[in-house]
Amino acid sequence: MSPVTSSSRKFVPTKLKLKTPVPSDIEIAQEAEIHPISEIAEIMGILPAELELYGPYKAKVKLEILDRLKDTPSGKYIDVTAITPTPLGEGKTTTTVGLSQALGAELGKRVITCIRQPSQGPTFGIKGGAAGGGYSQVIPMEDFNLHLTGDIHAITAANNLLAAAIDVRMLHESEATDEQLFARLCPADKKGNRTFGKGLQGRLKKLGIHKTNPNDLTSEEKRKLCRLDIDPETVTWKRVMDTSDRFLRGITVGTGSEETGHERSTGFDITVASEIMAVLALTTSLKDMRERLGNMVVAQSRDGDPVSAEDIGIAGALTVLMRDAIKPNLMQTLEGTPVFVHAGPFANIAHGNSSILADQMALKLADYVVTESGFGADIGMEKFFDIKCRYSGLIPNVVVMVATVRALKMHGGGPKVVAGKPLDPAYTDENLPLLEAGLPNLLHHIKTARKFGIPVVVAINQFATDTPAELELIRAAAIKAGAEDSVVSAHWAQGGAGARNLAEAVVKAAEKPSHFQFLYPLDKTIKEKIETIATQVYGADGVDYTPEAEKQITDYTRMGFAKLPICMAKTHLSLTADPTLKGVPTGFRITVREVRASVGAGFLYPLLGKMSTMPGLPTRPAFYDIDLDLETGRVLGLF
Repeated sequence: MSPVTSSSRKFVPTKLKLKTPVPSDIEIAQEAEIHPISEIAEIMGILPAELELYGPYKAKVKLEILDRLKDTPSGKYIDVTAITPTPLGEGKTTTTVGLSQALGAELGKRVITCIRQPSQGPTFGIKGGAAGGGYSQVIPMEDFNLHLTGDIHAITAANNLLAAAIDVRMLHESEATDEQLFARLCPADKKGNRTFGKGLQGRLKKLGIHKTNPNDLTSEEKRKLCRLDIDPETVTWKRVMDTSDRFLRGITVGTGSEETGHERSTGFDITVASEIMAVLALTTSLKDMRERLGNMVVAQSRDGDPVSAEDIGIAGALTVLMRDAIKPNLMQTLEGTPVFVHAGPFANIAHGNSSILADQMALKLADYVVTESGFGADIGMEKFFDIKCRYSGLIPNVVVMVATVRALKMHGGGPKVVAGKPLDPAYTDENLPLLEAGLPNLLHHIKTARKFGIPVVVAINQFATDTPAELELIRAAAIKAGAEDSVVSAHWAQGGAGARNLAEAVVKAAEKPSHFQFLYPLDKTIKEKIETIATQVYGADGVDYTPEAEKQITDYTRMGFAKLPICMAKTHLSLTADPTLKGVPTGFRITVREVRASVGAGFLYPLLGKMSTMPGLPTRPAFYDIDLDLETGRVLGLF
């Protein structure tokens, strides 16, 4: 494609100063040469008027750029996914960044990386940061892993404003007559004239009331307009915070002296689990975000009707709080290739992918766009295709499937892998029979990706203890299973240079024809869509439903939500709903215990097994190692 640029300047990669042994992630990041983000933007072809600087090394990009570039051909679209991981993760983000660095710095391609913003919960808890690792990172990594430009804080504020509005609406409705509510919601000016105001416009439209003068409403119309009659037992909207605080999973609100009689059991989720985060990731414009925020269903009325944020009159205010968060954040890799960091939805109860808007911008600015799906291919990749691509209209060209020797050995029956504990020698010593026994997990995921009609390249993320025989065993098996290529990649230790062969394989695969197709049509029933995913992606024999799930499916069908795509919420540690079952289990069924609706985001999410939306801190959290060097101002211990 022809680059759209405001400058004749060309990309000059940063030459990494590799060290052996490899220093810590934060040491590498802090010693790196970093370019002013305005220079990165200029080389990309972003005009100064389209950029909002947040200091010298990060910025937001305005949505107006999409109008300017609307006729520019799109680049190649690459999704990085993985096999079923160990609790340690298999370096998917590191591979995403390393591949991008290889495409840009090694092959000279115009490339942009699109990844999620991490939550501060895991950053200070057990997982640590999510900027990649080794010599394949996004920088400044402290900014990436902490506040960035405040998007997560904006989501927290919007989410909690809505939570407060729900409770106070139930309080005031219980204490006022219909006429009193009407007088308060449609206040009169000094001349006695009343107006509906912005907050009631959506409610009026939903009720089919076309009168413009509030005084013309009948008593029944006034009641329907002003009294939502929310059933407290059906409220699904929780408060959020971006901290892992397990003691807020269950709380009681309404215990103040002035709220007596309005006590209600509820709880907190972590901010990235908020539906508003999923809305941000799936929106395609400011107008679309306003509509999605209004469509969020937070409860039911006592008559069983859905109650939305628009009904409460708060959708406009939520949009105001999110007006800056909708703009993608621009950063860079260690080698100076550009990165969009935007949105961070959970990969369990949400779809676990970065934003559509960032991908849209990137595809107009670059020859290759490398994005990443959360967790394994059975979760993030399936949701990337069936949810994200369905709403964006963007068609992927290549799937990169990340695999590691240690994960495949685990699937072959290796000892339990526990985060924070040393690996058993089975994972660090050569063991070809154990590795071969775990290969079916990789082959299963390759087969799943090919069902969508997309070429697959396997990236074997190399660890220092991997042997040539082990790496060759994986490579040969992947190609035999239908992968276009299978490449050993050493990007963690060598940066882009270590992923050059991977990048060449991806470029070659991207030129091959793809025949992309969704796994299911939206006009299938809710159960048919659930069962398609369970049998075609997980390999289950069938699906069972609890009475609660049966009722919810009936209710959502009655409410008109049956045509939404399905976002399955299950463990990432197994193809089944049981995290202890490794490899490729057979002869199992899954049980849907509950089905919830994220109508604003645009999906239903069945819950399989136990799902926690508020993580807890471990005995020794990551924050033990984090501090500030008071002499230099540098952050210490972030990884």
